[in-house]
Amino acid sequence: MAAYLQWRRFVFFDRETVKEPPGPDGAGAKPFTLPPGIAVCDSGRGSLVFGDILPGARRWGPIWFLPRSLQLSSFQAYKLRVTHLYQLKQHSILVSVGEDEEGINPLVKVWNLEKRDGGNPLCTRIFPAIPGNKPTVVSCLTVHENLNFMAIGFADGSVVLTKGDITRDRHSKTQILHEGSYPVTGLAFRQSGKTTHLFVVTTENIQSYMLSVKDYPHLELDTHGCGLRCSSLSDPSQDLQFIVAGNECVYLYQPDERGPCFAFEGQKLIVHWYRGYLIIVSKDRKTSPKSEFAGNEAQNSDKQVLNIYDLCNKFIAYSSIFDDIVDVLAEWGSLYVLTRDGKIHVLQEKDTQTKLEACKSMLFRKNLFEMAINLAKSHHLDSDGLSEIFRQYGDHLYNKGNHDGAIQQYIRTIGKLEPSYVIRKFLDAQRIHNLTAYLQTLHLQSLANADHTTLLLNCYTKLKDSSKLEEFIKTSDSEVRFDVETAIKVLRQAGYYSHAVYLAEKHEHHEWYLKIQLEDIKNYQEALHYIGKLPFEQAESNMKRYGKILMHHVPNETTELLKILCTDYRPSGDSEGHGMLEGKKANSEEFIPVFANNSRELKAFLEHMTEVQADSPQGVYDTLLELRLQNWAHEQDEQTKEKLHNEALTLLKSGRFKTVFDKALVLCQMHNFKDGVLYLYEQGKLFQQIMHYHMQNEQYKKVIEVCELYGDQEACLWEQALGYFARKEEDCKEYVAAVLKHIENKNLMPPLLVVQTLAHNSTATLSVIKDYLVNKLQKQSRQIEQDEQRIQKYREETTRIRLEIEELKASPKIFQKTKCSICTSALELPSVHFLCGHSFHQHCFESYSESDSECPTCMPENRKVMDMIRAQEQKRDLHDQFQHQLKCSNDGFSVVADYFGRGVFNKLTLITDLPSGKAATTLEAGLQRELLIHTKRST
Repeated sequence: MAAYLQWRRFVFFDRETVKEPPGPDGAGAKPFTLPPGIAVCDSGRGSLVFGDILPGARRWGPIWFLPRSLQLSSFQAYKLRVTHLYQLKQHSILVSVGEDEEGINPLVKVWNLEKRDGGNPLCTRIFPAIPGNKPTVVSCLTVHENLNFMAIGFADGSVVLTKGDITRDRHSKTQILHEGSYPVTGLAFRQSGKTTHLFVVTTENIQSYMLSVKDYPHLELDTHGCGLRCSSLSDPSQDLQFIVAGNECVYLYQPDERGPCFAFEGQKLIVHWYRGYLIIVSKDRKTSPKSEFAGNEAQNSDKQVLNIYDLCNKFIAYSSIFDDIVDVLAEWGSLYVLTRDGKIHVLQEKDTQTKLEACKSMLFRKNLFEMAINLAKSHHLDSDGLSEIFRQYGDHLYNKGNHDGAIQQYIRTIGKLEPSYVIRKFLDAQRIHNLTAYLQTLHLQSLANADHTTLLLNCYTKLKDSSKLEEFIKTSDSEVRFDVETAIKVLRQAGYYSHAVYLAEKHEHHEWYLKIQLEDIKNYQEALHYIGKLPFEQAESNMKRYGKILMHHVPNETTELLKILCTDYRPSGDSEGHGMLEGKKANSEEFIPVFANNSRELKAFLEHMTEVQADSPQGVYDTLLELRLQNWAHEQDEQTKEKLHNEALTLLKSGRFKTVFDKALVLCQMHNFKDGVLYLYEQGKLFQQIMHYHMQNEQYKKVIEVCELYGDQEACLWEQALGYFARKEEDCKEYVAAVLKHIENKNLMPPLLVVQTLAHNSTATLSVIKDYLVNKLQKQSRQIEQDEQRIQKYREETTRIRLEIEELKASPKIFQKTKCSICTSALELPSVHFLCGHSFHQHCFESYSESDSECPTCMPENRKVMDMIRAQEQKRDLHDQFQHQLKCSNDGFSVVADYFGRGVFNKLTLITDLPSGKAATTLEAGLQRELLIHTKRST
């Protein structure tokens, strides 16, 4: 009783009386009233079903149907009375028990409500309800929803089980399942998977039968029972337990054991289960008790109490007093209470939000948050509503100083409540452990941001809880629920370098790993080893970033890694694919700045690159040359200096500096590397610079050697040499003579210019150029004689040609050739004759001649002459060429004479072929052409 009184009471149902539909006049509806005599009822398939058994009522055994439209209908099921009804919820099947004759002759009828027989439901089966040969009264009835089982309980303690299709006689089998000496008061089927149980309750005991096993083994669950209609089967929310209501307690049973019990006192009259609620109709305690078995035969003046219990949350959802309840039915989402006066009262459950609003205010006022939470969960309140209850509960505990309990409630709001609301409450140092618990859960649910991670790690560090810190960061990859980079930053700032390094390495934050190793831990060797394990692109970028630091502290190891990185790099930790993947190489030129202040390692690196990779970037060779020149310039030891000299010169001669000639030359000049400068001058064909270099160093023999080596390629070298020696006040007669001899042989300068050049030398005498002048004058005399002879020859040849022309004009040409000039056979008509004296067979001429107007024999020589004439014609207008040659030539007179000889300054009209449309040739044109050809042939 004490437990019962402690249960909270709520009003989760609204009570109304069912009224008739309003008439056409719209007048107020009257309460709906059932016909008198209704004593048995059930519900399902959209209707309330009633039966009539009371004495004094109409004695023709009707079954009534009341749909939601309240249009009552009936049909005669029995001739006398209806005693039991069972409407299946999943099938339109109604099973009834009644009497057609006086005496104890109960009949079971199975009705198919979807089929009709003369306007009434079709009765598919009729059989007597008698256990064996002993007529007795039926006390209770139940049917399995799969239509394969039906159980009938009797007042003599017997239970008859029908197995098979209950709608047909032919496909079912009926047998006595249970016999006893106490009336059977309740039956219920329980289906769990493929296992079927039947609960049997009498006035004195409770038993469970397993129907899915042969021989139907049974088990006695308890030694007390209940009255009629005081048992029911719960839904899955209570694990399909069998409920038995005694006068002191309500018991729950599993098929193999007894479950919990609830101390609900009072004489129980009716028990039902509805949507997670236990409905109990009991006698009002103010009235006298009744017999246990016939407790439903109350007098009309009896008051009865209907209570609706929530067993999970332990509260009373509704309680009300009614006058003489016949039964409580569930249909259309509501409860319908049928009273003896024929009225129907409907109990409509309030919606979830209304119920919660109604109870929360009371529960919160009385700080019954646990009950409010359980109530919300049982009514499937959404997560937002639950979160609000948890928040209020947490606030209540926080205000009471129960911070541990409060944080547990706040944790349950994660995902709905803004974390900052909770964090602000627990920022005080004394409650940091509570804040840590909240932040841990926030991370476990992957709802933390970078600020939350920072705060949690700071909590760990302030608490100095290394174990929790390690547990937090050393989670597997699939369980990482925080921002790794933020965690690394916080750990580094707090001085937990080993933890930060662990996180950076595990999650491949290479930059952070190297920063901590190099800047905080100063473990350069480990950092270098780590870089060697990275993929190529990351190893390359990190060596560019940290190469100078590593070179300063571990130069040898850094140099070796750079050699590998720039030649054939494979990650050192990639043992499986080390031999399969093709190695990559970086641009070695980009790593030269890494070697600042480490010239020895730089030299080793560059020499290694030039040896193993001949196609190294040009910057590698440039830097190596500069490095070797620096070492050569600063070396004091002669042997070492000679070795460095040879190395630098060998590098220059490697052919790698053709594209950067100027740069290499500047380097050699900066370091006064004489042999390198001369070599580059020679490679660049800078012969004048070579000679000037020797002139500056007054190396007379070298000047002559340069002129001898390169004078053929650049003739002005001899002229410059002559001018150089002419300006010298020293006795340079030997060198001047050598230069003059070469000038004379090559005719490089006019004699007058030579004399003018040597006139500047005060030590030079006439004897120096005596031989040169004599030889020059003799050559010119010989040249004059040759020219005069050639002129006389040309004059005589011209006179002769003119005479021939005159002869051709005045006298006929006699052709006396007897042989063809092509085949040398005797001439035969028709033949072809030319003024040049050649004759041809006509067929030979047509076969070999390219032109009808030219002699085939003379044509090749004529073409040469014509080409020369055309060339002269083309050169007549080459003014720019003439000006250039005149400017650059040492003997301008010879250039002018050459152009005079070509006829540049003459106006000459050359007649070759006549335009088309005129006569083949004229005598004048032919004579001129023959004259030109003859002239060329004579020369």
